Amino acid sequence: MSRRSGVLEFAVLGLLREAPMHGYELRKRLNTSLGVFRAFSYGSLYPCLKALVQQGWLAEESGRAPDDPRATSLTNRRAKIVYRLTAEGKERFEELLAQTGPDAWEDEHFGVRFAFFGQTSRDVRMRVLEGRRSRLEERLAKMRASMARTREKLDAYTLELQRHGMESVEREVRWLNELIESEREGQDQREQRGPGSARERARPDDPSDDRTI
Repeated sequence: MSRRSGVLEFAVLGLLREAPMHGYELRKRLNTSLGVFRAFSYGSLYPCLKALVQQGWLAEESGRAPDDPRATSLTNRRAKIVYRLTAEGKERFEELLAQTGPDAWEDEHFGVRFAFFGQTSRDVRMRVLEGRRSRLEERLAKMRASMARTREKLDAYTLELQRHGMESVEREVRWLNELIESEREGQDQREQRGPGSARERARPDDPSDDRTI
């Protein structure tokens, strides 16, 4: 499976984990929530959905037609199909969600992975964030070395373009540093409270909890 189709599979499974959708609704979510898929068309999405159905990760069901006439004009059959995540599909998504290898750090993949951080465990989030930071720091070092070698040979506009690209990477590294620090602070606070703290032991309906409401 290519990287492009792999990240689309991940995004489709993740969105359908939230709720069943028909193809047009799914494409809208891919466009609005995950901007990396803005250029995708129905011709790209439906082969992916078909493959996921064949794998047993999605099920097709009859449902209402989408409101958008452009979607219903494709075919009546396609407009009425609703895609639902199966139990096997949920397991597949959990498997993909736990992966933290180099693919998760790449530009296109990282944006999609980050969009599903709310469903990701803290340990996995940390590994992905730290991997992404490491990848960008490597890229930044290469950009600085390249600029140092070629500075005298470049015209002012090309040099400014390179500087702009380098500043963009530097901004993302700073942003990642903030996210990583926030994750660590949150973990430190949970560890300080501990699983046996009075606040965590008390239930809302526990009469021994004398907190003022």
